[in-house]
Amino acid sequence: MTLFNSLFNSVSMKTIQIISTEMKLADAQVSAVAQLLDQGATIPFIARYRKEMTGSLDEVLIAGIRDRIEQLNALNDRKQAILKSLKERDLLTQTLLSQIQNAASMTELEDQYEKYRPKKRTRAQVAREKGLEPLALFLLDQTNQDPLQEAKKYSSLEKQVESVEAAISGARDIVAEIVNEDVDIRTRIRKLFFDTALIQSCVRKGKDEEGLKFKDYFDWSETAFKSPSHRILAMLRGLNEGVLLVHVLPDEERAVQMIEKKIIKNHSRSAQEVQSAIKDSYKRLLSKSIEKECMGELKAKADETAIHIFAENLKELLLSAPLGQKRILAIDPGFRTGCKVVCLDAQGQLLHHDLIFPHQGNDQKAKEKVLTLLKTHKIEAIAIGNGTAGRETEAFVKKLALDTGVHIVMVDESGASIYSASSVAREEFPDHDITVRGAVSIGRRLLDPLAELVKLDPKSIGVGQYQHDVDQKLLRKSLDDVVVSCVNQVGVEANTASRELLCRVSGLNDTIAANMVLFRNENGPFKSRKDFLKVPRLGPKAFEQSAGFLRIHNAKHPLDRSGIHPEAYGIVEKMARDAGLSIEKLAMNIEEISRIDLNRYVTDTVGMPTLRDIVKELASPGRDPRKKFQDFSFDDTIHDIKDLVPGMKVPGIVTNVTAFGAFVDIGVHQDGLVHISQMADRYIKDPNEIVIVRQVVVVTVLEVDAKRKRISLSMKKNKLQ
Repeated sequence: MTLFNSLFNSVSMKTIQIISTEMKLADAQVSAVAQLLDQGATIPFIARYRKEMTGSLDEVLIAGIRDRIEQLNALNDRKQAILKSLKERDLLTQTLLSQIQNAASMTELEDQYEKYRPKKRTRAQVAREKGLEPLALFLLDQTNQDPLQEAKKYSSLEKQVESVEAAISGARDIVAEIVNEDVDIRTRIRKLFFDTALIQSCVRKGKDEEGLKFKDYFDWSETAFKSPSHRILAMLRGLNEGVLLVHVLPDEERAVQMIEKKIIKNHSRSAQEVQSAIKDSYKRLLSKSIEKECMGELKAKADETAIHIFAENLKELLLSAPLGQKRILAIDPGFRTGCKVVCLDAQGQLLHHDLIFPHQGNDQKAKEKVLTLLKTHKIEAIAIGNGTAGRETEAFVKKLALDTGVHIVMVDESGASIYSASSVAREEFPDHDITVRGAVSIGRRLLDPLAELVKLDPKSIGVGQYQHDVDQKLLRKSLDDVVVSCVNQVGVEANTASRELLCRVSGLNDTIAANMVLFRNENGPFKSRKDFLKVPRLGPKAFEQSAGFLRIHNAKHPLDRSGIHPEAYGIVEKMARDAGLSIEKLAMNIEEISRIDLNRYVTDTVGMPTLRDIVKELASPGRDPRKKFQDFSFDDTIHDIKDLVPGMKVPGIVTNVTAFGAFVDIGVHQDGLVHISQMADRYIKDPNEIVIVRQVVVVTVLEVDAKRKRISLSMKKNKLQ
């Protein structure tokens, strides 16, 4: 059974129609995606190799269909649970059955069920047990009869109603519950909340000092559903930490008047009692219930935005330009404990490790050692971690008499310490300590960021916003989608990839990836894609899903080096025969490829989208889609926050993009913030319009607060504000 069987094997036509309408797609496209997922196909495989079936849907839309199917399945499961509960309690009527079956959302469904939901013993239930429901209905009729006279009928010790006032009070409790359970009233009040509610926060008594980081929200108020995600998450964090009180409420008087407009018929004494019950219902029941919903909705929307930002940042980081196969000397800097140095070959394998002390007075020995290592291992690039002593180590290296062809690169070491202590690192380097492993990771990040960063939990890379506050299940799912997408977009060299990289390939898992590594260790490198089928547990389905994303650099068959799927080899062979060339000579022959008439190769299963992909890949087999690597250097005159002066223009690298701006590393061990208002000379709504993670920028220093370690930056060109 595939991972998606339980989710997609009973997708109804109604579900397909709902999704196609919502996403403005054809029923056939949604149905095809559901069917492919049911068969165990992955999102990258569907997007890349099944375009004819889906109408060329991209990964985002395919993932959207998957997620919506899951949501509708969850809605259906909840409907079945409610129907079962109602049936067991003999409460299910034909009308109620129809209402529940037709509920289009979880909110609508729960509103229909509110009246019948098993509850703790409420005030209204107690009143009903005392026989006061007829009196409550009398009040709701709002006749001109005196309710106090009517209440006398229900006031007796036998009925446990000690007075007329107690009878009226119990009846009001029943009316309050009736109001709270009214589907139409709940719908109207919910809309009022969503349209007008304010989110208000204040500091809890005695928490001023303890919660100083939430000072901005000690007395804060704004329209709730217009509040940006980062402010919502900040307030909710303050609430969870016991520092803030947070409420989401509309104008109470307006809400009560809306209910009264529907229920109050006249100015009778009964109507006055109903008015009192309405106010009680709103304050005690309805507002609390809808406020809780709104808090949940605000949290969900804020989570969605934060997770999207995290995912986009992670994508840009994973797709950072690789230096490529170069011999690397990597340095994990340190002052007191020295700098750990490792030498790696062009494939990232550890050749040598050492320790130098360039920051303890006499650095001559460190210079000699580094120069010897550079010469001995024919080093082509030097990677320096950007943590403690990073800039000082960079300055030390730049003073050496190096060949001009040697790259000196500061590398973001976020998460390197986590990797070095992980089971993955211990398995890879069982005979080396964490300092060696950390330095190796820094060097490999320069060679190929994607191949190294997949070994880490994405949350440890440091490109998120409130990542520990958002829905962790959704975050994990989104980040996993990003990692898998990036790995398959770039493609994987089957003979050198780590198990961690291989298990992210479409159709593979940790077991199959481990078997592939073991197979090539025991049998030598894979010579062709057909060899994959010899790997234990890698059957025809896994081969179908993975083969197009796995490359064999030195394969005899030229297409095994490309992103063309084996199922399309016959098409390419026919193209080559028709051109009178071998596949080897057709590949990268732009002139010959441009002459191919794709219409000749269209079949019932292969259309123009796939054929265009094939010739594009033929023109540049196995091309890495990532950008070309560019050298970058910080300003050599700036090493510490104390070196900064307002008005300075300095180069930097974007390390994190958030909803409110971007953080930029300018080489002073503390990222500066370019607020969204300072990102351009025009209004922008989203910082991603201007920058992405790892982008090189030039910024102007606006303000420096060394004590609080805050740096304000601007990217405006015309004037500073």
